Amino acid sequence: MKIVAGLGCIDDYPLFCEAGADEFFCGYVPYTWTKRYGTTLALNRREVLCYQVQLGAYSELEILAGMREVYKRPIHLTFNSLYYIPEQYPMIEDIIRSCMELDFQSFILADPALIVYLRKQRVDCQIHLSGETGENNRKMLETFQNLDLKRMIFHRKNTIEDMASMIAARKTTGEKRSGTEFEAFVLNELCQFSGSFCNSLHCDELGHLCRVPYWLLPQKAVDPGWKNRLEVIRKEESVPERDDYLCGAGGCGLCALYRLQKAGITHLKLVGRGNHSEDMKADIQNLHKSLTILKTAGSEAEYCRQMKQQIFPGGCSRQCYYR
Repeated sequence: MKIVAGLGCIDDYPLFCEAGADEFFCGYVPYTWTKRYGTTLALNRREVLCYQVQLGAYSELEILAGMREVYKRPIHLTFNSLYYIPEQYPMIEDIIRSCMELDFQSFILADPALIVYLRKQRVDCQIHLSGETGENNRKMLETFQNLDLKRMIFHRKNTIEDMASMIAARKTTGEKRSGTEFEAFVLNELCQFSGSFCNSLHCDELGHLCRVPYWLLPQKAVDPGWKNRLEVIRKEESVPERDDYLCGAGGCGLCALYRLQKAGITHLKLVGRGNHSEDMKADIQNLHKSLTILKTAGSEAEYCRQMKQQIFPGGCSRQCYYR
Protein backbone atom coordinates (compact mmCIF):
# COMPACT_ATOMS: atom_id res chain seq x y z
CA MET A 1 0.00 0.00 0.00
CA LYS A 2 1.23 3.48 -0.87
CA ILE A 3 1.08 6.64 1.23
CA VAL A 4 -0.87 9.55 -0.31
CA ALA A 5 -0.22 12.70 1.73
CA GLY A 6 -2.00 16.04 1.67
CA LEU A 7 0.09 18.98 0.49
CA GLY A 8 -0.85 22.56 1.39
CA CYS A 9 2.41 24.30 0.51
CA ILE A 10 4.97 23.63 -2.23
CA ASP A 11 7.83 24.10 0.27
CA ASP A 12 6.70 20.92 2.05
CA TYR A 13 6.98 18.69 -1.02
CA PRO A 14 10.70 17.81 -0.62
CA LEU A 15 10.29 17.40 3.16
CA PHE A 16 7.39 14.99 2.81
CA CYS A 17 9.09 13.05 0.01
CA GLU A 18 12.12 12.49 2.22
CA ALA A 19 9.82 11.44 5.09
CA GLY A 20 8.44 8.59 2.96
CA ALA A 21 5.32 9.79 1.12
CA ASP A 22 4.74 8.00 -2.19
CA GLU A 23 2.13 10.37 -3.67
CA PHE A 24 0.42 13.68 -2.90
CA PHE A 25 -2.92 15.41 -3.32
CA CYS A 26 -3.07 19.16 -3.51
CA GLY A 27 -5.78 21.78 -4.01
CA TYR A 28 -5.49 24.47 -6.68
CA VAL A 29 -7.83 27.48 -6.78
CA PRO A 30 -6.72 30.23 -9.19
CA TYR A 31 -7.28 33.77 -7.98
CA THR A 32 -9.44 34.43 -11.06
CA TRP A 33 -11.91 31.88 -9.66
CA THR A 34 -11.79 33.33 -6.15
CA LYS A 35 -12.32 36.86 -7.44
CA ARG A 36 -15.31 35.84 -9.55
CA TYR A 37 -17.10 33.36 -7.27
CA GLY A 38 -15.77 33.97 -3.75
CA THR A 39 -16.46 31.23 -1.24
CA THR A 40 -20.11 30.41 -1.95
CA LEU A 41 -19.52 28.75 -5.33
CA ALA A 42 -16.37 26.91 -4.34
CA LEU A 43 -14.02 25.13 -6.69
CA ASN A 44 -12.49 22.92 -4.04
CA ARG A 45 -14.63 23.34 -0.88
CA ARG A 46 -11.55 24.73 0.89
CA GLU A 47 -11.56 28.37 -0.09
CA VAL A 48 -8.97 29.37 2.51
CA LEU A 49 -6.47 32.18 2.08
CA CYS A 50 -5.29 32.94 5.62
CA TYR A 51 -3.13 29.81 5.93
CA GLN A 52 -1.58 27.28 3.60
CA VAL A 53 -4.21 24.78 2.50
CA GLN A 54 -3.84 24.88 -1.27
CA LEU A 55 -2.16 26.61 -4.17
CA GLY A 56 -3.54 29.83 -5.60
CA ALA A 57 -1.17 30.74 -8.41
CA TYR A 58 -0.14 29.07 -11.66
CA SER A 59 3.47 29.98 -10.89
CA GLU A 60 3.28 27.72 -7.82
CA LEU A 61 2.19 24.86 -10.05
CA GLU A 62 5.16 25.55 -12.31
CA ILE A 63 7.55 25.39 -9.36
CA LEU A 64 5.89 22.22 -8.07
CA ALA A 65 6.17 20.63 -11.51
CA GLY A 66 9.90 21.32 -11.43
CA MET A 67 10.22 19.71 -8.00
CA ARG A 68 8.30 16.69 -9.22
CA GLU A 69 10.89 16.16 -11.94
CA VAL A 70 13.52 15.79 -9.22
CA TYR A 71 11.64 13.66 -6.67
CA LYS A 72 9.45 11.68 -9.09
CA ARG A 73 6.47 11.50 -6.71
CA PRO A 74 3.03 11.93 -8.37
CA ILE A 75 0.78 14.85 -7.41
CA HIS A 76 -3.01 14.70 -7.84
CA LEU A 77 -4.95 17.97 -7.99
CA THR A 78 -8.33 18.21 -6.27
CA PHE A 79 -11.56 19.83 -7.48
CA ASN A 80 -13.78 18.67 -4.67
CA SER A 81 -17.01 20.64 -4.88
CA LEU A 82 -20.14 18.48 -4.97
CA TYR A 83 -21.66 20.44 -7.86
CA TYR A 84 -21.09 23.46 -10.09
CA ILE A 85 -23.33 25.83 -12.02
CA PRO A 86 -23.38 25.37 -15.84
CA GLU A 87 -21.16 28.35 -16.63
CA GLN A 88 -18.38 26.94 -14.45
CA TYR A 89 -17.81 23.69 -16.35
CA PRO A 90 -15.97 25.27 -19.34
CA MET A 91 -13.88 27.32 -16.89
CA ILE A 92 -12.91 24.18 -14.96
CA GLU A 93 -12.04 22.46 -18.23
CA ASP A 94 -9.67 25.33 -19.08
CA ILE A 95 -8.07 25.11 -15.62
CA ILE A 96 -7.55 21.35 -15.93
CA ARG A 97 -6.11 21.65 -19.43
CA SER A 98 -3.67 24.31 -18.23
CA CYS A 99 -2.59 21.96 -15.42
CA MET A 100 -2.11 19.14 -17.91
CA GLU A 101 0.27 21.36 -19.89
CA LEU A 102 2.55 21.11 -16.84
CA ASP A 103 2.08 17.32 -16.88
CA PHE A 104 -0.36 17.16 -13.96
CA GLN A 105 -2.39 14.25 -15.30
CA SER A 106 -4.54 13.05 -12.38
CA PHE A 107 -7.44 14.90 -10.77
CA ILE A 108 -9.60 14.12 -7.75
CA LEU A 109 -13.21 14.97 -8.65
CA ALA A 110 -16.42 14.75 -6.62
CA ASP A 111 -19.08 15.99 -9.08
CA PRO A 112 -20.30 13.17 -11.38
CA ALA A 113 -21.58 15.75 -13.90
CA LEU A 114 -18.10 17.25 -14.17
CA ILE A 115 -16.65 13.81 -14.90
CA VAL A 116 -19.22 13.24 -17.66
CA TYR A 117 -18.55 16.72 -19.05
CA LEU A 118 -14.79 16.22 -19.19
CA ARG A 119 -15.14 12.89 -20.97
CA LYS A 120 -17.52 14.41 -23.52
CA GLN A 121 -14.98 17.19 -24.08
CA ARG A 122 -12.34 14.49 -24.62
CA VAL A 123 -10.17 15.63 -21.74
CA ASP A 124 -7.87 12.63 -21.44
CA CYS A 125 -6.89 12.91 -17.78
CA GLN A 126 -6.80 10.33 -15.02
CA ILE A 127 -9.79 10.63 -12.70
CA HIS A 128 -9.82 9.70 -9.02
CA LEU A 129 -13.34 9.60 -7.64
CA SER A 130 -13.31 11.72 -4.50
CA GLY A 131 -14.37 10.39 -1.15
CA GLU A 132 -16.73 13.37 -1.08
CA THR A 133 -18.90 11.88 -3.84
CA GLY A 134 -21.10 9.84 -1.53
CA GLU A 135 -22.20 6.31 -0.79
CA ASN A 136 -20.18 3.66 -2.57
CA ASN A 137 -21.48 0.32 -3.78
CA ARG A 138 -20.93 -2.14 -6.60
CA LYS A 139 -23.35 -0.47 -9.03
CA MET A 140 -21.74 2.91 -8.39
CA LEU A 141 -18.32 1.46 -9.20
CA GLU A 142 -19.64 -0.15 -12.36
CA THR A 143 -21.21 3.15 -13.51
CA PHE A 144 -18.05 5.16 -13.01
CA GLN A 145 -15.89 2.51 -14.62
CA ASN A 146 -17.68 3.34 -17.85
CA LEU A 147 -16.06 6.77 -17.54
CA ASP A 148 -12.59 5.24 -17.27
CA LEU A 149 -12.08 5.68 -13.55
CA LYS A 150 -8.46 5.33 -12.39
CA ARG A 151 -9.06 5.25 -8.62
CA MET A 152 -11.94 5.18 -6.17
CA ILE A 153 -11.43 6.93 -2.85
CA PHE A 154 -13.69 5.46 -0.20
CA HIS A 155 -15.36 7.97 2.10
CA ARG A 156 -14.88 8.06 5.85
CA LYS A 157 -17.99 6.07 6.70
CA ASN A 158 -17.30 3.01 4.58
CA THR A 159 -16.62 -0.11 6.61
CA ILE A 160 -13.76 -2.40 5.71
CA GLU A 161 -16.34 -5.09 4.89
CA ASP A 162 -17.99 -2.74 2.37
CA MET A 163 -14.65 -1.94 0.77
CA ALA A 164 -13.71 -5.62 0.49
CA SER A 165 -17.06 -6.43 -1.12
CA MET A 166 -16.69 -3.74 -3.79
CA ILE A 167 -13.07 -4.58 -4.51
CA ALA A 168 -13.94 -8.26 -4.87
CA ALA A 169 -16.74 -7.36 -7.28
CA ARG A 170 -14.32 -5.31 -9.38
CA LYS A 171 -12.09 -8.35 -9.89
CA THR A 172 -14.91 -10.14 -11.70
CA THR A 173 -15.77 -7.31 -14.12
CA GLY A 174 -13.17 -8.03 -16.77
CA GLU A 175 -9.51 -7.40 -17.56
CA LYS A 176 -10.00 -3.75 -18.61
CA ARG A 177 -11.34 -2.81 -15.21
CA SER A 178 -8.99 -4.88 -13.09
CA GLY A 179 -6.46 -2.04 -12.81
CA THR A 180 -8.66 0.18 -10.66
CA GLU A 181 -6.94 1.48 -7.53
CA PHE A 182 -8.65 1.87 -4.17
CA GLU A 183 -7.82 4.44 -1.51
CA ALA A 184 -8.95 4.64 2.11
CA PHE A 185 -8.59 7.24 4.87
CA VAL A 186 -6.02 6.32 7.49
CA LEU A 187 -4.90 9.43 9.44
CA ASN A 188 -6.38 12.77 10.57
CA GLU A 189 -9.66 14.65 10.11
CA LEU A 190 -12.07 12.01 11.31
CA CYS A 191 -15.39 13.80 10.81
CA GLN A 192 -18.90 13.19 12.10
CA PHE A 193 -20.29 14.01 8.65
CA SER A 194 -20.21 12.25 5.31
CA GLY A 195 -18.67 14.72 2.87
CA SER A 196 -21.45 14.47 0.32
CA PHE A 197 -24.06 15.46 2.91
CA CYS A 198 -22.08 18.30 4.49
CA ASN A 199 -23.02 21.86 3.52
CA SER A 200 -20.40 23.52 5.71
CA LEU A 201 -18.10 26.04 4.04
CA HIS A 202 -14.39 25.65 4.71
CA CYS A 203 -13.30 29.26 4.39
CA ASP A 204 -11.72 32.13 6.30
CA GLU A 205 -14.99 33.87 7.17
CA LEU A 206 -16.81 31.03 8.94
CA GLY A 207 -15.90 28.42 11.52
CA HIS A 208 -15.98 24.87 10.18
CA LEU A 209 -19.14 23.00 11.16
CA CYS A 210 -17.06 19.88 11.78
CA ARG A 211 -15.30 21.72 14.62
CA VAL A 212 -18.53 22.34 16.54
CA PRO A 213 -18.59 20.24 19.76
CA TYR A 214 -21.27 17.54 19.79
CA TRP A 215 -22.25 14.30 21.46
CA LEU A 216 -24.30 11.40 20.14
CA LEU A 217 -26.71 10.69 22.99
CA PRO A 218 -30.45 11.41 23.32
CA GLN A 219 -31.21 14.17 25.82
CA LYS A 220 -34.46 15.10 27.54
CA ALA A 221 -35.68 18.68 27.74
CA VAL A 222 -35.54 18.59 31.55
CA ASP A 223 -32.58 16.59 32.76
CA PRO A 224 -30.58 17.89 35.74
CA GLY A 225 -27.86 15.30 35.24
CA TRP A 226 -27.00 16.08 31.62
CA LYS A 227 -24.06 18.33 32.50
CA ASN A 228 -22.40 15.61 34.56
CA ARG A 229 -22.85 13.04 31.81
CA LEU A 230 -21.52 15.44 29.21
CA GLU A 231 -18.38 15.94 31.26
CA VAL A 232 -17.90 12.16 31.43
CA ILE A 233 -18.34 11.87 27.66
CA ARG A 234 -15.79 14.58 27.03
CA LYS A 235 -13.25 12.82 29.22
CA GLU A 236 -13.85 9.47 27.51
CA GLU A 237 -13.78 10.78 23.95
CA SER A 238 -11.20 13.52 24.17
CA VAL A 239 -7.63 13.18 22.95
CA PRO A 240 -5.26 12.58 25.89
CA GLU A 241 -3.99 15.90 27.16
CA ARG A 242 -0.36 16.38 26.26
CA ASP A 243 1.72 19.21 24.90
CA ASP A 244 3.71 17.24 22.37
CA TYR A 245 2.74 15.57 19.09
CA LEU A 246 0.43 12.53 19.13
CA CYS A 247 -0.02 10.55 15.93
CA GLY A 248 -3.64 10.26 14.81
CA ALA A 249 -4.97 12.70 17.39
CA GLY A 250 -7.67 13.80 14.94
CA GLY A 251 -8.43 10.39 13.47
CA CYS A 252 -6.46 7.16 13.16
CA GLY A 253 -6.71 3.92 11.21
CA LEU A 254 -3.29 2.39 11.90
CA CYS A 255 -4.75 -0.61 13.75
CA ALA A 256 -6.74 -1.44 10.62
CA LEU A 257 -3.83 -1.62 8.15
CA TYR A 258 -3.75 -5.43 8.24
CA ARG A 259 -7.45 -5.63 7.39
CA LEU A 260 -7.25 -2.83 4.78
CA GLN A 261 -4.46 -4.63 2.99
CA LYS A 262 -6.39 -7.91 3.05
CA ALA A 263 -9.46 -6.10 1.65
CA GLY A 264 -7.44 -4.93 -1.35
CA ILE A 265 -6.76 -1.28 -0.55
CA THR A 266 -3.87 -0.01 -2.67
CA HIS A 267 -3.42 3.53 -1.31
CA LEU A 268 -3.72 5.14 2.13
CA LYS A 269 -4.97 8.71 2.47
CA LEU A 270 -3.06 10.80 5.00
CA VAL A 271 -5.06 14.02 5.37
CA GLY A 272 -3.22 17.11 6.53
CA ARG A 273 -3.47 20.15 4.27
CA GLY A 274 -3.01 23.12 6.59
CA ASN A 275 -1.43 21.09 9.40
CA HIS A 276 1.96 22.01 10.82
CA SER A 277 4.70 20.73 8.53
CA GLU A 278 6.57 18.95 11.32
CA ASP A 279 3.40 17.14 12.43
CA MET A 280 2.72 16.01 8.87
CA LYS A 281 6.31 14.84 8.54
CA ALA A 282 5.91 12.79 11.73
CA ASP A 283 2.57 11.39 10.47
CA ILE A 284 4.22 10.22 7.26
CA GLN A 285 7.12 8.66 9.12
CA ASN A 286 4.79 6.84 11.52
CA LEU A 287 2.62 5.53 8.70
CA HIS A 288 5.73 4.42 6.84
CA LYS A 289 6.98 2.68 9.99
CA SER A 290 3.60 0.95 10.40
CA LEU A 291 3.75 -0.36 6.83
CA THR A 292 7.25 -1.69 7.46
CA ILE A 293 5.98 -3.56 10.53
CA LEU A 294 3.05 -4.87 8.48
CA LYS A 295 5.39 -6.48 5.94
CA THR A 296 6.99 -8.74 8.54
CA ALA A 297 4.10 -9.36 10.95
CA GLY A 298 2.70 -12.86 10.71
CA SER A 299 -0.77 -11.95 12.00
CA GLU A 300 -3.01 -9.00 12.74
CA ALA A 301 -2.46 -9.38 16.47
CA GLU A 302 1.32 -9.38 16.05
CA TYR A 303 1.19 -6.34 13.79
CA CYS A 304 -0.98 -4.38 16.25
CA ARG A 305 1.24 -5.34 19.17
CA GLN A 306 4.43 -4.17 17.47
CA MET A 307 2.85 -1.05 15.99
CA LYS A 308 1.40 0.13 19.31
CA GLN A 309 4.65 -0.62 21.09
CA GLN A 310 6.65 1.53 18.68
CA ILE A 311 4.21 4.34 17.85
CA PHE A 312 1.89 4.55 20.86
CA PRO A 313 3.95 3.58 23.91
CA GLY A 314 1.98 6.06 26.01
CA GLY A 315 -1.43 5.24 24.54
CA CYS A 316 -3.25 6.29 21.37
CA SER A 317 -5.94 8.93 20.79
CA ARG A 318 -8.81 6.38 20.52
CA GLN A 319 -10.13 8.37 17.56
CA CYS A 320 -10.62 5.26 15.43
CA TYR A 321 -11.59 5.33 11.78
CA TYR A 322 -12.31 1.61 11.76
CA ARG A 323 -13.40 -0.18 14.93
